[in-house]
Amino acid sequence: MKKRNLYYLFPLSILLIFNACAKPLPWPKSPLYDFSKYEKEKASVLNIDSIKKQLVGHYAHYDVVSYEDSTTQSPMFTFVISYGFTDFYLDSAGNLMQSHEFLSASHKINQKYIKSKFSEKAVQAIKPNDQKVELSLKDGKWHILRPPTPSLLGITGDPSKPLSKDRNDTKLIDPDGDGKPGVTVKISIAKIINGEIYITRREIFTHFLTLNNDGTLTGYVKDESEQFVVGASLKILDQASNNFQLPSKGMNPVILVPISDDINTLDKLMKIRDDIFPKEPTFISN
Repeated sequence: MKKRNLYYLFPLSILLIFNACAKPLPWPKSPLYDFSKYEKEKASVLNIDSIKKQLVGHYAHYDVVSYEDSTTQSPMFTFVISYGFTDFYLDSAGNLMQSHEFLSASHKINQKYIKSKFSEKAVQAIKPNDQKVELSLKDGKWHILRPPTPSLLGITGDPSKPLSKDRNDTKLIDPDGDGKPGVTVKISIAKIINGEIYITRREIFTHFLTLNNDGTLTGYVKDESEQFVVGASLKILDQASNNFQLPSKGMNPVILVPISDDINTLDKLMKIRDDIFPKEPTFISN
């Protein structure tokens, strides 16, 4: 069964009884961030080759993807918040290419008794292919489309084909090196139940970006990833889920900020995080 999760890593096989007992917190209003200050800007450079050269560089990447799980007894909402680096470069044919490096991803769930964690090593094992981006000038602004490039996590094979649903597939691997198949997600429920879920993923994401006059890129991410649970440390966690990305563009923002090349590690990025990115979203407290 196909599940639309991130980019960014969202296993929600959770005990229904705990989900029913907790009072879920509602979504904040969309959009999570106000980009309206850029709306009236017009591009000062109209030549596409000049824009390609202008875009070349090293960027800090921040995005939020919002998911809802329809299998739980009460609504299970999650923000998957990701950090990384995006680089634009010109290839030998003059095409503008985008490369991306994932650094970390965290989950915020609207159930205060449920926590999930995906290790940095597992996140960094995601290796999307470099991709030619498409530029267009519309309403006086430059728009950048990064088409999807499927990539596999926790399993080898052909990423253009649907994700294997065979728990005994011989192509299963252990990219986070913990001795378990696929990649591991740690789950804590009410600090009473602590376990692990082992998953594979087929990452499929698309970026829709707009170039602003200050050099930043803002927009939204569309996620069409597949995820499969290959096992769990506890039988009660070994459940399928039906997660889907909220369709609202404002609930799935992406922000790229140009930075110097020497900011090249997660620690260095997080030191300047509050200077270049807005606060992470939270659910509305009751």
